[in-house]
Amino acid sequence: MSERVAVRKTYKLFIGGKFPRSESGRSYLVQSSNVSLASRKDARDAVVAARAAVKGWAGATAYNRGQILYRAAEMLEGRREQFVALGIPGGEVDAAVDRWVWYAGWADKLAQVYGGANPVAGPYFNISAPEPTGVVAVVAPDRPALLGLVSVIAPAIVSGNAVVVAASPSEPLAAVTLAEVLATSDLPGGVVNILTGAITETAPTLASHMDVNAIDLTGVTDAALATDLEVKAAENLKRVLRPALADHDWSVDPGLDRMTALLETKTVWHPKGV
Repeated sequence: MSERVAVRKTYKLFIGGKFPRSESGRSYLVQSSNVSLASRKDARDAVVAARAAVKGWAGATAYNRGQILYRAAEMLEGRREQFVALGIPGGEVDAAVDRWVWYAGWADKLAQVYGGANPVAGPYFNISAPEPTGVVAVVAPDRPALLGLVSVIAPAIVSGNAVVVAASPSEPLAAVTLAEVLATSDLPGGVVNILTGAITETAPTLASHMDVNAIDLTGVTDAALATDLEVKAAENLKRVLRPALADHDWSVDPGLDRMTALLETKTVWHPKGV
């Protein structure tokens, strides 16, 4: 009897709800596994997918978005041992599940906390309501690999944004495995897009892309690169979230700042009836 040949997994990109290889055909080795090395073209394709997804995702009810984030928590819980096998501590996986649930609960409450009726000097109703910014590029932190990733993705998408994530080049397996979780969580294709590889190649493309509305530099540890990305982002007045402090504790209550930083406020005036 011949010995069975094991099927070696190749970790691909996550763009538009699908798992393509890099258009360049490049890959690199992580923990004895091949991981796709995203190119500038892949980054542009991911932005196109995110832009196409924004309208439907932002137009979904807040309740529905909360349901889908909660479903992501359910699916992540079911794959707990798979993440542990990749070297993610069990406690971190549990914290990541809890973080999804926490943000899911905020989906239908943001408008109440961040919007509302405004008192005005005139016979008008004046109402402010939060709206998503649009397409958000995110540079994910290296550590903690899974909890840090969830902590930058969830607050961006809960309000209706779509994201393109430049995953940590040293911890890509957690990112692509999380993509497999999201692909089975009823999340519409294109709402989350994940690029693996060198952030020095993909992040500048995302920062200068004219169809990206905001960029989160949380995972950028090189001060010179962060400055360069901010300069590129200024070309179309992108909203910029600065890099996280080196000693940032991802396990504490995240608060509302990450959600509200990626919102716009629309104010409507309407005359009062007689």
